[in-house]
Amino acid sequence: MSTNQKILIVDDEKMNIMSLAQFLKPHYDIIVATDGVTALEAAVKHIPDIILLDILMPDMSGFEVLIKLKNAAETMNIPVIFITGLNNATDEEKGLSLGAVDYITKPFNQTIVKARIKAQLKMAHYIKTIEKLCMLDALTGLPNRRGFDTRIEAEWGRAFREKKPLGLIMLDIDNFKIYNDTYGHPQGDNLLQAIAEILNRTLNRSCDIAVRWGGEEFCILLPDTDLTGTYNIAEQIRTNVMETAVTCPTGKSPNLTVSLGACSKIPGENDLVTDYISEVDKLMYAAKKRGKNNTCTPEDNK
Repeated sequence: MSTNQKILIVDDEKMNIMSLAQFLKPHYDIIVATDGVTALEAAVKHIPDIILLDILMPDMSGFEVLIKLKNAAETMNIPVIFITGLNNATDEEKGLSLGAVDYITKPFNQTIVKARIKAQLKMAHYIKTIEKLCMLDALTGLPNRRGFDTRIEAEWGRAFREKKPLGLIMLDIDNFKIYNDTYGHPQGDNLLQAIAEILNRTLNRSCDIAVRWGGEEFCILLPDTDLTGTYNIAEQIRTNVMETAVTCPTGKSPNLTVSLGACSKIPGENDLVTDYISEVDKLMYAAKKRGKNNTCTPEDNK
C-alpha cells in the first residue's frame, strides 16, 4: 500500500489535469475529478491531503465546491489551492476569503506549484499534530472531552445521513473518591489508566472510540451499533473491570466496579446530539441509584 500523500486535482480540462499529474505523480498519489459533484464525492471517499481546484467549471464553480468542502465535517480541514486562469485581484481575494490556503494563476510554473504544495502540506501536518495533542488526555492517552465533541458531531451527522444507529455508553468508576482517599491520588491515576486499557482492549473495531470524559467518567462511541450491541459492549466492559486487579502499594486489590448508561439512536431531523449525551448521562446515574455495578438502558429506565 502506498504511503504517499494524496492530491485531488479538480479541473474540467483534461489537459490541465495531465499537466499537473505528470510532474506531481512521482511524489504523490493523484486522484482526479472533472466536475464539482465528482470532486466532492472523491474528497469524502479519499480524504486527500490537499486539493488543487480550478474555478471555471460547468454546473458548479470552484468557489461553490470550496464552500461545500468547508461546510462538511469530513472535508472542512483539507487545504485547498486554487489553480485557475482567473488572474484578477477580486477573484483571488474571494478565493482566499472563502478558505483557500493559496491561489495560483495559469499558466503555472512547476517549481512554484511544487514548492507551494510542499509548504501547505507541511503546515497542515503541524496543525494536525497540535490539534491531536490538544485532543488527548495526558494521563490515559485516550481522546479528551474536546476530542469526543469533534468525533461525535461527525458520527452524529453520518448516522443521520445514512439512517444508521449510533451507540453511546457513559461510564463512571464506583466509589472513586473513597478509593482516592484510601490509596492516594497516584494510585487513583493508576486506576484511571487501567480503565483506559480495559476500554481499548474491549473495543475491537477501529471505528469505535473510548474517551476520558472527565474525572472518573469515560465515554464510548459505537457507530452503526444498535441497542443490543451497545448493551453487550457495556456489559463486557463491566465484566472486564470486575475481573481486573489493580495492585495497590499495600498489596491489596480491592474489587473494582463501574456503573454504565447505554443507549443507541438513529438521529432524526429535529434531534440534538447534546440531548442524546444528556440522556445517556442520566442513564449512567440511574445505574448508580440502582446499586452501582450495573448497566442501565432506556428499556430499564421506563
